[in-house]
Amino acid sequence: MGELLALSSAVSFGLTHFVAGLAARRTAGVTVAFYAQVCGTAVSVTAALAVPGAGALTAAGLGWGAVSGVGTGVGVAFLYRALAKGAMSVVVPVSDVTAVAVPVVIGISLLGERPAAAALAGIAAAFPALWLVSRGPDRQDGTAGLEGHAPPVPCREERGPAPAARRARGSAPADALIAGAGFAAHFVAIARMPAEGDLWAITVSRVVSVAVVALAVLGDRAPWRLPRRCAPHVAAAGALGTLATVLYLYAARAELMAVATVLAALYPAIPVLLALLVLRERLTLPQAAGLVCAGAAIGLIAVA
Repeated sequence: MGELLALSSAVSFGLTHFVAGLAARRTAGVTVAFYAQVCGTAVSVTAALAVPGAGALTAAGLGWGAVSGVGTGVGVAFLYRALAKGAMSVVVPVSDVTAVAVPVVIGISLLGERPAAAALAGIAAAFPALWLVSRGPDRQDGTAGLEGHAPPVPCREERGPAPAARRARGSAPADALIAGAGFAAHFVAIARMPAEGDLWAITVSRVVSVAVVALAVLGDRAPWRLPRRCAPHVAAAGALGTLATVLYLYAARAELMAVATVLAALYPAIPVLLALLVLRERLTLPQAAGLVCAGAAIGLIAVA
C-alpha cells in the first residue's frame, strides 16, 4: 500500500508541475507558484474542516508544518532563481537529485531504516532516472519545456556586463543545491508529522510556504497580477499539490521514508510523458533512458 500511495503522490506532483508549467508560459513562474500555494492552502483548510476526526493541531505538527513550509518556499524561490541564471539541463537535475538524496541519507543513517536489497537497488536506479528525466532541452528563446518545471524568467544580471552574467551563471548550481535542500526538508518534515491533526499540520505548511514564496515574488520583482487565462491551471496546480502532499504523508507512514521519498520524487517522468502525449513534444534520448531507469526503480522497489 505504501508504494501505491507514493506512486500516486508522484502522479499528483507530476500533474501539478505540468499544469503549472502551462500557466508559467504566460507569466512569471514564481507568480504562478505563489497563487498555486494560495489555492493549495484553501484546499488543505477545507479538507481539515471537512474530514471527520481530523484532530487538533499539536505542537509537533505545528513545528514540522512550519519546517515543511519554509522548505517548500525556499525550494521554489531558489529553483526559479537558479533557472533565471543557468541552463535547465543542469539546474533541475541538481535540485531533484539533492531533494531525494538528503531524505534517503537521513532515513538510512539517522533513522535506522534498512530497505531490502532490491529496494536499495531501486533507490540506486532512481538517481540516474531523476537526473536524465529532468534534463529538459533549453529552447532558443531562452525558455524551457514542460519536462518537470516551469520556464525560467530572464535574470537581470544577464542583461548587464559579461563578467556579471558569468558570475550569475556560475552561482546557479549553488542555488539549485539550496533549492534541493529546501525540497528535501519538505519531504522529511512531512514524513515526521504526527498522525494527530496531520491535515492541520499540512495547512500550516501551506500557509508558511505562501509567506515565503511571497517574499520571492517581491525579491524577483515579479508581477502580482495573474492573467485570467492562467487561473484554472493555477487552481488545479494548488489542489493537486495538496493532494500529492497528503498522499506522500500517508505513504511515508506505511513505508520507509527513504523508499516513499524516492517513489514520490519520480514525478518528473509524468510531465515528460504528458508533454510527449498531449503537447507532442519530442522525447530526448537522455529522457528516454531516464524513463527506463524510473521503470526499473519502481519494479525493484515493488518486488522488495
